[in-house]
Amino acid sequence: MQGGGLGRRRTRRGAAGGEHARDLAFAVLSPLALLAVWEITVRVGVLDERFFPAPTSIVSTLVETIESGELLANTGISLRRMFLGMLVGGTPALLLGLVMGLYRPIRVAVDPLIAATYPIPKSAILPLLLLIFGLGEGSKIAMVAIGVFFPVAINTTAGVLEIDRIYHDVGKNYGAGRWQTFRTIALPGAMPLILTGVRLGFGIGLILIVIAEMVGAKSGLGYMIWNAWQIFQVEVMYVGLIVISVIGVLFTLVLSELERLLVPWRTAR
Repeated sequence: MQGGGLGRRRTRRGAAGGEHARDLAFAVLSPLALLAVWEITVRVGVLDERFFPAPTSIVSTLVETIESGELLANTGISLRRMFLGMLVGGTPALLLGLVMGLYRPIRVAVDPLIAATYPIPKSAILPLLLLIFGLGEGSKIAMVAIGVFFPVAINTTAGVLEIDRIYHDVGKNYGAGRWQTFRTIALPGAMPLILTGVRLGFGIGLILIVIAEMVGAKSGLGYMIWNAWQIFQVEVMYVGLIVISVIGVLFTLVLSELERLLVPWRTAR
């Protein structure tokens, strides 16, 4: 009986391993197949190379922009603006979300303000930010901060509200103060949704920083894409888009690993 059970477990592990390998193969081969089709259709003239340059041409331009330092410089500038904006917008959003989740009067007072301002397209606020902060770094950082603030605040509040009431009761019974309640109950209990808010906020912030750099900057990935459009360097435009995509993927991977470390009970399911 034990041997049969062990054999079944090994079979299940083998099946799971085979399924994982198959999924990985599809994940790798599908974009490669798409690139191959793209390359072929450009070479045979099905796609207009003026608007859809061949992937090999884009890779060549990517190498050139790296060697010239243009790509690395603009990427570094955009990332610095992104993370400063996330810090400026995410920190107060996290604190406000925790407070709103723990204290109903504050939630009742602040929630209508968030509900009224959240639907406003963040890109529509850019002209106002340019008036207030000018064309300097402040307007770009503020743009990202506004985009990050709402998903982090909303998800943090929801995360605190989802914590089982028994944990709050246990904290009170053991005499937990406000700081201990924040640190040992609200923050870890809401962490899964906090990380979801950070992931959403990063995506929104990445979109907004590109828009802001297109309109009011002389550096950054958004500026690089916009400048390439103005002088019809289509390959450079695609390089900028690819780098933005890679940044998004890498951040998602980092955040997933962080979630595995901070919220092991969630990722183990």
